[in-house]
Amino acid sequence: MKFDRNTVLGFVVLAFLFIGYFYFTNKQQNEYRQQKAKELAIQKAREDSIAKINAPIEDSLKKITDSVKVVAPPVGHFAKATDSTEKLVVVENQLMKITFTSKGGRVKSVELKKYLEPDSSMVKLASSSFDEISYRIKTGPNSSEETADLSFTQIDSTTRDGNKVISFTLHASDSSQATITHEYIVKPDDYMIDFNVKMTGANQLLDQGTMNLTWQYAAKQQESDISFEKQNTQVGYVKDGSFDYHTIGRRKSKEFDESVKWVGIRQRFFFTILVANDDFSSGSLKWTIPDDSTQIVVESIANMKVPVKAGATSVVPFSIYYGPSDYYVLKKYGLKFEKLVNLGQGMYSFVRPINKFIIMPIFNFLSGITGNMGIVIALLTIFIRLITSPLLFKSYLSGAKMKALRPEIAKLKEKTGGDRQAMSMEQMKLFKEAGVNPLGGCIPALLQIPIFFALFSLFNSEIALRGAHFLWSSDLSAYDAPIKFGFHIPLLGSHLSLFCITAVITSLLISIYSMSMTADQSNPIMKYMPYIFPIFLLFFFNRLPAALTWYYTVSNVITLILQYIIQTYIIDHDKILAKIAENRKKPKSKSKWQERMEQMQEQQRKLKEMKAKNKR
Repeated sequence: MKFDRNTVLGFVVLAFLFIGYFYFTNKQQNEYRQQKAKELAIQKAREDSIAKINAPIEDSLKKITDSVKVVAPPVGHFAKATDSTEKLVVVENQLMKITFTSKGGRVKSVELKKYLEPDSSMVKLASSSFDEISYRIKTGPNSSEETADLSFTQIDSTTRDGNKVISFTLHASDSSQATITHEYIVKPDDYMIDFNVKMTGANQLLDQGTMNLTWQYAAKQQESDISFEKQNTQVGYVKDGSFDYHTIGRRKSKEFDESVKWVGIRQRFFFTILVANDDFSSGSLKWTIPDDSTQIVVESIANMKVPVKAGATSVVPFSIYYGPSDYYVLKKYGLKFEKLVNLGQGMYSFVRPINKFIIMPIFNFLSGITGNMGIVIALLTIFIRLITSPLLFKSYLSGAKMKALRPEIAKLKEKTGGDRQAMSMEQMKLFKEAGVNPLGGCIPALLQIPIFFALFSLFNSEIALRGAHFLWSSDLSAYDAPIKFGFHIPLLGSHLSLFCITAVITSLLISIYSMSMTADQSNPIMKYMPYIFPIFLLFFFNRLPAALTWYYTVSNVITLILQYIIQTYIIDHDKILAKIAENRKKPKSKSKWQERMEQMQEQQRKLKEMKAKNKR
């Protein structure tokens, strides 16, 4: 037999999935970087050439435009909206601080009280000059303006049913009597803001009874590793009642020809959503990924159409969510927001039920016992190992049986010489007679696959880990980097994670111990296998969240302890030998699969003998 499938198969399957995940994510990022570099180079060349050509023209146009503005303001019915004085209104509830501006009657910035930036200030959302919500209105027979460019002159602040209500109103300065009011309702303990657009004379203000709404949003960098944050940023929406999403690096736009309930941008831990209570009729969503130096994760522009009912006063109701990407917070709205939280997506969606119904409830229960996230992860690991212990015991028992067969396997090797085919056939017969499953030892590695990827998804999206301190790590949601090289090493990066080192060392000890339990100790491949997988982990674990590498370390330590205790104090090796002898006395029935395998092996053996005779 060329290699011992008992241990190798588990490693190979686990490594294959690791490679698959990192291959596709790295490929995605590399394709994006190459495309982005080309686009930036082309764009810069265009801008430079256009700037040279248009500079004299723009200067002349500016002078003409300025002179025209003095004679005829472009805002027609809303001449008073040209007031350039910006008035700010600050409203707070228990969760956030919202700053409104009279310029456009819109949200200027949002600060989340429970979440901090790296400089210890509150996390800010929708706070850049790029951010705005606007729609175009007709301001005269041949003129129109975006509401974001108009100053709402009347500001009212009241309290209604315990909620704070802020209103910005534009009044027509001519006989049209048209008015526009932006009403915001801030609830005491809610991340969702109600936003109502009220219009008098909507038929005069909108083309064909449709509001063409533009929502611009720039997601500012919130985490230490912006490339990892971009990798975990997505756009999501619900159209025709069905949820869907796109990772920002894989495509750049989405067209909607059907009704849409909401569109949103989810960074790794924060979510901003625009909801049309009466649905958008159609629209488009486009996004770009700026260079890392801008500290902007993504810039998106949603152009959405909203039908406006005719009437003396028309009301178009919206809602805007500014808050954490917290599964339970989002779920309570009943709008499928929580589906964008990555508990397992794409090829790893099979782990989502594991997170929803097993791991997350236990994680939240343990979090209620202790606020130390490192201890919570350790307790969660112990719980996982307890519920999987019956299967693990069976695998350890299988390993002990394999170890007991070493002397007989050594005799078979002497008997068959260097004939690998014959050795394989004889070894299968031995395992069958002894009642031993040669693949039983791979269960621990196979069992960890869905659990590992469930935790990988959870720890990448669980906001409770953000900024959580444990031992030398200042943020369990990011890699710990106490060792920094000051230069970049391919595949490894510019730092060394200590939790990654502990995970690698404990994995190495498990590999060495597992090798000591293999039936065939003379296999040359098995001499190197214990070192290959841990080295593989070193390169791929170094940039993963400290929460994950800490979990892997604890899991490995528990595995080592369990293996030692079970093999030393629980499993009776004399009884195993007696059981093997008893199994050999029982009549054996072959399955169809075994019969086919033996037939194939026998055919291969005869073919090999014929070739050897022909050579003579």
